[in-house]
Amino acid sequence: MTQTSLQNANAAASDIERPTKQAMIRGALGRCPSCGEGRLFKGYLKVAEQCPKCGEALHHQRADDGPAYLTILLVSHLGAPLLLASYIAWRPSAITMILAFGLGAIVLSLLLLPRIKGGMIGLQWARRMHGFGRDAEPANA
Repeated sequence: MTQTSLQNANAAASDIERPTKQAMIRGALGRCPSCGEGRLFKGYLKVAEQCPKCGEALHHQRADDGPAYLTILLVSHLGAPLLLASYIAWRPSAITMILAFGLGAIVLSLLLLPRIKGGMIGLQWARRMHGFGRDAEPANA
């Protein structure tokens, strides 16, 4: 193959639509958005440099504060109506409400945070954002 035809083949391959929903679900499950088999995280929130199964570079991800913001948004919007409803229904003491809803908010936040971060990384991969696209630079660079 000539250099020009190789570049055209690479450009055509990079224009193939990546399934956004599937990538976000794979990411939310903690799997590589590309193959769905390799682990996305090597720790609680630490993203692996690349997929151990397919070799997809994952170091491009730029989730930053987005997952934390969405987690707080979801937990507070789920907790506030429950807090109001339980107060109206049972009138528990203040300390009971603080302990119950404080613990609930912490547990729910810890459960949601890695799933939301994985989903955001899947979205970035599917939409070719932040280096996941055709302008990707090598991991060693």
